[in-house]
Amino acid sequence: MSSNKKSEEFYKKLRSQLYETTSWPSVYLYKFIVPTDEKKILQIEDLFNNLGAVITTKESGKGTYTSVSVNVGMKDPDAVISKYKEVADKVEGVISL
Repeated sequence: MSSNKKSEEFYKKLRSQLYETTSWPSVYLYKFIVPTDEKKILQIEDLFNNLGAVITTKESGKGTYTSVSVNVGMKDPDAVISKYKEVADKVEGVISL
């Protein structure tokens, strides 16, 4: 199975779970891990710019990776998934949790 098909199935399942467990619009917590690189962290922050997001970062113990948490109001599960895809497309090496 191609990774694209796997990711589409993942997003389909996520969309369903978000509709079942949350009243929309709602605040959603994104979590990403990136190699510690100021440019990559800023790319993520820029993608959530002007959305009223609260963004926190924390470096790993060895400083190799940085976790980026983004708390932001989203209108519906499709908006949540759209933002996940945008981050994956624009930030090289990002891991979405």
